[in-house]
Amino acid sequence: MNIVSQPAETPELETGSNAEYYSPYHRFSAEEWAKFRADTPLTLTADEVQRLRSLDDPIDLDEVRRIYLSLSRLLSTHVEATQRLFQQRNRFLSLSDITKTPFIIGIAGSVAVGKSTTARILKELLARWPSSPKVDLITTDGFLYPNAVLSRENLMERKGFPESYDIGSILRFLSAIKAGEPNVRAPRYSHLTYDVLPDEYTLVDRPDILIFEGINVLQSRALPADGKIVPIVSDFFDFSIYIDADEEQIHNWYVQRFMKLRQTAFRDPTSFFKKYAAIDADAARAVAEGLWENINLKNLRQNILPTRPRADLILRKGRNHLVETVELRKL
Repeated sequence: MNIVSQPAETPELETGSNAEYYSPYHRFSAEEWAKFRADTPLTLTADEVQRLRSLDDPIDLDEVRRIYLSLSRLLSTHVEATQRLFQQRNRFLSLSDITKTPFIIGIAGSVAVGKSTTARILKELLARWPSSPKVDLITTDGFLYPNAVLSRENLMERKGFPESYDIGSILRFLSAIKAGEPNVRAPRYSHLTYDVLPDEYTLVDRPDILIFEGINVLQSRALPADGKIVPIVSDFFDFSIYIDADEEQIHNWYVQRFMKLRQTAFRDPTSFFKKYAAIDADAARAVAEGLWENINLKNLRQNILPTRPRADLILRKGRNHLVETVELRKL
């Protein structure tokens, strides 16, 4: 009797009724997600939210209630669990000289998608937990190479791409934070002058929680052929968040923000972009479209969006810049 083996069927992972089953994420609507808030108190006022949000970001107290209180509660459970595991491992290894390690949250996503607002809102909510943890926020902007270096290396048109960052400095910074070192220096950046500020630093002194925000913080790299350890930025994260939206929406938000900045920050005489405040609206819009098409869209497609599946949680925004769905990685 001849037995003919049949090839195993490969499940469809992208489409069809089984897509949700095979997804590594639990998916919730904003309304479903809001229910996980439970009794988490709202500790921000409307005025504080208005101060924390970025230009053209409509987040308000209702959005904080819908999305960020549940997220704060979730992060609280992760921080507590991580701290318990850290203490248990120290006992296992008979280590007594290390009392804690900071919990690091990475926040990634495209330009103009609202990462900065999310980071600032979370920072304030986490710092107001009953335990009053020390929470610091650092962005990757300060770890860009200075414009002089980017110009010399012909990288000014690729500013924000992975190769425009001093990855070694980022890794040394995060390693020092994880090691509990005091007064770790993070270089500072000016969006007004569009450059790293020479010899200016923010000191990060042993926080309980560090939020590390930037477009490419979930970026991976090619694996070494010899199997040697090659750390990447996200190796230091305890939890990661990706802010997501349709490409066309991000495009619209970027151009809208650029046009509004013409009436505000671009008018400062020290602004790197002051020349765009002097041209007419049609010419300025053409410049914004060119910057989006030639730099930011390419970076989104090539480097940022491919990192989305590496996040622990994905906040997906709709047309009104408010979160519509939340995806949380399954354990």
